[in-house]
Amino acid sequence: MDQNSKYLNINGISTHYHEAGQGEPVLLIHGSGPGVSAWANWRLIIPRLSNHFHVFAPDIVGFGYTDRPENIEYGVEIWTEHLINFIEKIGKGKVHIIGNSLGGALALHIAKKRPELVGKMVLMGAAGIKFPVTYGLDKVWGYEPSIANMKRLLEIFAYNQEFATDELAELRYKASVQPGLQEAFSKMFAEPRQPKLDALALPEKEIKQIKHPVLLIHGKDDIVVPFKETSLKFLELLPNSELHVFSNCGHWTQIEKKNEFAQLCENFLLSKETVHQ
Repeated sequence: MDQNSKYLNINGISTHYHEAGQGEPVLLIHGSGPGVSAWANWRLIIPRLSNHFHVFAPDIVGFGYTDRPENIEYGVEIWTEHLINFIEKIGKGKVHIIGNSLGGALALHIAKKRPELVGKMVLMGAAGIKFPVTYGLDKVWGYEPSIANMKRLLEIFAYNQEFATDELAELRYKASVQPGLQEAFSKMFAEPRQPKLDALALPEKEIKQIKHPVLLIHGKDDIVVPFKETSLKFLELLPNSELHVFSNCGHWTQIEKKNEFAQLCENFLLSKETVHQ
């Protein structure tokens, strides 16, 4: 954990987050893998982005070091509301959003529900549109805790297997077995998984109505969220979108291509393109 680790009370939910830098506010929304947290997803990117932006990276309710309230029905409505309340609580007005996988879907839901809170969006390997559950996603959501299983998941996430290290497997495994975390995780994404994935999707007519500038980033070799069924489709539907696809890259663009990813985000967010509403 880094020294910029903090907590905020968001409607009674003790919410863990990281904060760094100065400038326009940027919200980083993590994905849904086991043992995930804002720090696990964004630790390589926060130092770079904080040179130009005021970065906020929360653990979504039910994940990381944020509370896991009893009797909560996890799903897109709860997660979206938690993040909207977080944006309002930090009091920065409009924020840019960078969303990874599940986080990309949630960014779209925030933009649809509260467009005035959102500036530009970067959607990386994003869900949020209907596609068949992949082998990779089924393995991620069906995770049973062990270091060996976590190592196999890292090998699914990354195209370059050098990133699937024993050290990272142990780190993510330990994070995945915090008290109550696996119970919450397995409930979120229990079988049948297709309806859980479909619930993250916005109707295509609603996606077309999102006018914010959007940068889509995807790994061509992503076997968790395949780019042809998602980002290519988003490119058709989102009226102010552009797409960058990395070859020889899986679901972890922000890790496998961290310098290129950060540069793309900086260029896009710093450009003076008008934000439409």
